[in-house]
Amino acid sequence: MRGLFVTATDTGVGKTEVTCALLRDARARGLDAVGMKPAQSGVVPGEPSDAERLARASDGAEALEVVCPYSFAAPLAPAVAARVEGKEISFARIVDGARALAARHDAILVEGAGGLLVPLTDRETYADLAAALGLPVLVVARAGLGTVNHTALTVEALRRRGLAVAGIVMNRTTPTDDPSVPHNAGEIARLTGIAPAALLPFVPDIDAREAALRSMLAAKIQF
Repeated sequence: MRGLFVTATDTGVGKTEVTCALLRDARARGLDAVGMKPAQSGVVPGEPSDAERLARASDGAEALEVVCPYSFAAPLAPAVAARVEGKEISFARIVDGARALAARHDAILVEGAGGLLVPLTDRETYADLAAALGLPVLVVARAGLGTVNHTALTVEALRRRGLAVAGIVMNRTTPTDDPSVPHNAGEIARLTGIAPAALLPFVPDIDAREAALRSMLAAKIQF
């Protein structure tokens, strides 16, 4: 299976933007890459969901229900949201769906929800899904204060599970930098042995931001 598993150090860090940028770049280069969001929660009617954005970035290559088998309204971890709504997420269904997508396309980019150890089902986390799929993991991290600890913990958790780290991308989620930003990439590299591949800019407009990320990530993240 060729592709990436995209995780983050927290929720709202920019996984979807990074995944969409990588998908659009891959497809522009002639690689038939497709996105998958196994489960999403906090879906707001009238606003584009993460899965819808991934489907668009994949040029509509797959139906939305294939890109995202499970969708919930409550802004909770998928396992919790499913429980609240009286539903159950099938880990096997997600794994089988991802493998089927990978068989139909050149590459698959699987986007998690929140961080690596967010509960996907009552038994499995997203780390378990990454392991089941055998995909290298790209870590999206905040640029600002607190990111050194969160990123180092995520990398340590990946390594403990024998999962390959494809890279680290640091993402500016606010228009202004705090005093830690100039130092954080170096500290992450020192602690993990992985130099972050990019420090992404803050761009408030979603479409403009995706274009900016695409140009920055194209030569730095390969799959």
